[in-house]
This record gives sequence, structure tokens and C-alpha cells, in this order.
Amino acid sequence: MDVLSFLLEHDPEEIAIDSPRACFDMLESLDATLATSARSIDRAAAGGFRADRLGYAFLAGYRAALMRLDPSLKRTSLCATEEGGAHPRAIQTRLVAHEGAFRLTGKKTFATLASEATALLVVASVFTEDGARNHLRVVRVPVTRNGLVIRDRPPLPFAPEIPHAQVVCDDVRVESPELLDGDGYADVLKPFRTFEDMHVTVAWLAYVVRLVRKHAGPHRLAEEALAAIAALGALSERDPLAPTTHVALAGVLTQAAALVHEWDLTECDETTRSRWQRDIPLLEVATTVRNLRLEAGWAKLGHPERKREHATESPRKLPG
Repeated sequence: MDVLSFLLEHDPEEIAIDSPRACFDMLESLDATLATSARSIDRAAAGGFRADRLGYAFLAGYRAALMRLDPSLKRTSLCATEEGGAHPRAIQTRLVAHEGAFRLTGKKTFATLASEATALLVVASVFTEDGARNHLRVVRVPVTRNGLVIRDRPPLPFAPEIPHAQVVCDDVRVESPELLDGDGYADVLKPFRTFEDMHVTVAWLAYVVRLVRKHAGPHRLAEEALAAIAALGALSERDPLAPTTHVALAGVLTQAAALVHEWDLTECDETTRSRWQRDIPLLEVATTVRNLRLEAGWAKLGHPERKREHATESPRKLPG
């Protein structure tokens, strides 16, 4: 798929979406029209272009980021965050071998789209028979599995259409084939964070391109958004753990963020303008994590003394 042609030539009229489930349905229908070889980053762009608001552009990017890990992860929620956060040291959810399978016990405090998913990816610490914890694994379990309880949290003040939930795992049976390959942190959680930044950013930039085309907004804004989309497409093919990827990604994200305040959407209808102003904080989520990743990237490249030029940013992170 030529994503730039898609964004510049497809009809910019929006399709009204009234729920996360309807958004997932739209994205699956869009999948069917794209080539099977389409990259996940291009699916994020196409989905963001078709979104009728920033929250659903985020959903398109989040879904595509998971599909970058595994193309089958189309309606899935990654459940990592616990009371102490999502760092490996904070993961207290237990995965214990039991009668030829495993048992999963623990609580996740903030799982995006869990109540709309068909399956959950749960990050858990593997415990040995003597009670020692050794490493993290990720398990994929259907939301209908006995022992799983999903409780939606109150909506956030921005992008309230996107649900976040508490997930309780009460002695949930997990079969061996439901364990994802590799280390849960190094092979799943850590690369996903990089993929999520890339894919979500591409999705909301594509949403901006559609608004510019539909409402005759500034062409320069669309041009800069398309340039950032092309750069992120190239970066999405690189090693997500490489410090060079992280440094280059930080540059593109900074350029993309600068676009947010360059257009007041004067040409758009009141509903679009008010949603945009309400949901802009969504684009600032995880700033602290990104800055830490960037500092670590520079340090690995031999520049640990680098100063932060944008230290005055007010970092945000999602509650929980």
C-alpha cells in the first residue's frame, strides 16, 4: 500500500463512529481492503485517517502497534500496569506451573481497551516451585476465561471514549501454547512501547491530514504531517530496542508535537474543534517515559552528559 497516496487521494469525509466496538469493526473492514502485505504502520495511518476523533485515531494506532508484535492481535489489550507501575520490578502478578499448565493470579490497575478486547496479553512474573521469581512472561488469554474479572475505570477527562479497566486474575488457568515466546519485558513490553509511540503518532497525524483536506486547512500542516508519517514508517522497520532508533524517533516525535498547536481548527465544525481541544492531552501521555528512553539511548551511544533542551515540558502519564 502507498500510504501517502491513500492519505492524499481517498475521500476525506468522515465515517461517524459511536463506540470502540464500532471503531474495531471499521478497522477490520479496512483491513479487508488493504493488501495482506500492508505494514502495521500503514494500517495505523489508514485507520487514523478514517477516525472521526482523536480517541479513535489512538485506538487505530494502539491496535496496529500490537499487530506489529503479532498480526493476529487485532482486538487485544496489553495488561502490564500494577499498583507500582509497569517496570519489571513492579510486576507482582504470578504465573505458576500447575498440573501441566499454569495458573495466573494478580491485579492490573490500568488496562487500555480491556473491556472491548477479545483477549488479554497479561504480563506476569514466573515463579518457581520454591517461590522464587526469575523472569517475566506474557500470556494470551481470552476474556471469557474463568477467573478473569474486568472492571472499567471512570472515563478520563480526555478521549473519554477509550475505556481503561482494572483486570483481576483469580487463579486463571493458562495453557502452555498461550505463553508468548521470549522474555516478557525485552521481547514484548519494551518493544511495544516504542511501536506504540510510532503507530499512535502516525494515526493521529493521518487524522490531521484528513481534517486539513476536508476543511481546507493549511496545506503546510498536511505536508509536515505527511513527512513525519514517512519518517515514522522508515523507523518502524528498524530494531525497536536500538538506541539509534530511539534518538531518531525522539526527533520525529518532537516535530510532530509541534504541529499540535499550529492550527486552531478554525475551519472545522464546533464538534471537531471542541473534541480536539479536549483530547490534546492524550498526545502528551508518557512524555516522562519517552524522555527516559531518549536519555538512555544517548548514554548507550556514549553521550550520557547530554542536556535536555525541552526540560520545561510538563510530563503527563496516564493514571494507574
